[in-house]
Amino acid sequence: MFKVFFRSSICLAAVAASSAAFADEASTAHAVAADGDSIIVTATRAPLTLDEVPSSIAVLDKEAIDRAQDIGVTELLLRTPGISIARNGGYGTSTSLRIRGAESEHTVVVIDGVKLNDPSSTGGGFNFANLLIGDIDRIEVLRGPQSILWGSQAIGGVVNVVTASPEKSLEGSFDLEAGSRETVSARAAIGGRTGPLAWRLGGQRFTTDGISSHAKAFGGVERDGYRNTNLSGRAELALADNVSAEVRGYYSSGRVEFDGFNTDSNDYGLNKEFVGYAGLNFDLAGGRFRNRVAFAYTDTNRDNFNPDRARPQSFEADGQNKRWEYQGSFDFTDRITAIFGAENERSDFRSRSPSASLATPLPAFVRGKAELTSAYGQLSIEPIDGLTLNGGVRYDDHDRYGGQTLFAAGGVWRLATGTVLRASYGEGFKAPSLYQLFSEYGNVGLDPEEAHGWEAGIEQHLFDRKLVVGASWFDRTTTNQIIFNSCSFPTSTDPLCTVPGSSPATPRFGYYLNVARSEAHGVEAAAALTLGGLTLDGNTSWIVAEDRSEGTANFGKWLPRRPRNTANASASYAFGFGLELGAAVRWSGKSYDNASNATRLDDYTLVDLRAEYALSDAVKLFARAENIFDEQYMTAFRYGSLGRSIYAGIRGRF
Repeated sequence: MFKVFFRSSICLAAVAASSAAFADEASTAHAVAADGDSIIVTATRAPLTLDEVPSSIAVLDKEAIDRAQDIGVTELLLRTPGISIARNGGYGTSTSLRIRGAESEHTVVVIDGVKLNDPSSTGGGFNFANLLIGDIDRIEVLRGPQSILWGSQAIGGVVNVVTASPEKSLEGSFDLEAGSRETVSARAAIGGRTGPLAWRLGGQRFTTDGISSHAKAFGGVERDGYRNTNLSGRAELALADNVSAEVRGYYSSGRVEFDGFNTDSNDYGLNKEFVGYAGLNFDLAGGRFRNRVAFAYTDTNRDNFNPDRARPQSFEADGQNKRWEYQGSFDFTDRITAIFGAENERSDFRSRSPSASLATPLPAFVRGKAELTSAYGQLSIEPIDGLTLNGGVRYDDHDRYGGQTLFAAGGVWRLATGTVLRASYGEGFKAPSLYQLFSEYGNVGLDPEEAHGWEAGIEQHLFDRKLVVGASWFDRTTTNQIIFNSCSFPTSTDPLCTVPGSSPATPRFGYYLNVARSEAHGVEAAAALTLGGLTLDGNTSWIVAEDRSEGTANFGKWLPRRPRNTANASASYAFGFGLELGAAVRWSGKSYDNASNATRLDDYTLVDLRAEYALSDAVKLFARAENIFDEQYMTAFRYGSLGRSIYAGIRGRF
């Protein structure tokens, strides 16, 4: 029912997957086959088969996305190995995604080649709350330290989202569904290829009355609704046989109601995200030397309101990224390829939290900015048939923290027996976020977080790939990890417990501090079996993520909101007359809500049923029942989660 294509691996100095320079080759990646010959572009910015990438990766193609029927990207990602989330309620509420037990801000999110991490958020990470499926054609999840590939932040991994690109002279698609809690989702897209021009536009509108973000077990009864509108578009123009120009854009606007201070309330938030990209691609030396020059821009605006306050607005934040980049790729031979590039990223943010009282003047915005200039290079060699070796280096020059050099290396060996072996080593580096440095809780004395990790794995293909099994072991250590240090407000004598520069000294509730060391290791295993119309697949993850800060009270404690054990399984059967039935189960073991492990979050099991019926080759009816046993659970303490839900709809692809 839900098929994911796993190839564990690493690639090293590669970056941005949706490179326009490789758009033609990458188009084949939109129809991933169940074998290792399918093409991906995330890890190396050049088309490679899944069995050639030396790092752990999960790929979700359009067929898998449609079959799963999920509304949000988060639900899709949870079905892949090594992923856990914490969500503050239903759809639209703050959602943190963790890869292999790393911090949520250690995940880099990329949409159509543009890194979408919010400089104004607490850790500078991405909030998955507003990322719906929309016109997404492909999702790739690269696990493990990847800062050499993607720069700052990619300590846990990378989630690369690719929206659909046109393949016909004129094509379109639509999805319409409705269900529990007055939920309605409507999506449509149209595009085509005419002469030198290829274009596509897509949009989605989603509404739901939702659930109380304050958990029912703690008295939450008032529903918190959510509304989201998202648009995406792209156009590519071939200027010559070896030159093309491309523009892409993505926009999302959401309104979510939430509960503040552990009780039902009338709070709501507005969130707007914009992603823009413009690039020029040109090939030289008969196509052996491929080049891309591009500018990318992101803008995230967040505003919170409570209409019961005298001054309704309670929070305001804006974050922007401006990024110039060059990427080159040169084929020395058909067995030796170099990828190299340079980037300059400028980030800025502003935020403030106005008082509820009109008698208190509006505070000035807290502001911050940073600049990061980087260069990277990777060499990929195939010394013998079936063996691919990669090595790379990256240099980052941060305007506050100076230079940082990172290394990575890996290899994958494809044997004639259908066995794939791989091993890799990678380093990570994350500068403190602008919020951690300059906000009312900031500390300009923070040092960058650093990480290094390795992994090794094996995969076996049997019976002409009808059965695929695999497993990986990984290990990661993070030092100088940044935590929030609470103050004994307002009596603390710690000089950092006052707002920097305030006169007279103004006490604050806490500040960010480098004190932590964390370690994570574990095993990820997956298997898939296809027998005619029957498909079975599953994965399990055992991840030990602990605080290893010696001499502290939390030494040896589980890192918050990270279950040690998770598992997914699904089964589907396609009948010969257009009907497909499926079931899926997800189990998550216990976790803890806080660093001291004093608050436990219980384990839970979710069971889903899905059905799909083809009215024709182009139109299908579908229905699903989620959490059919109405399991009550929490991924964040005191925050509710969706109970039993039923949806039905119609889908068309033309």
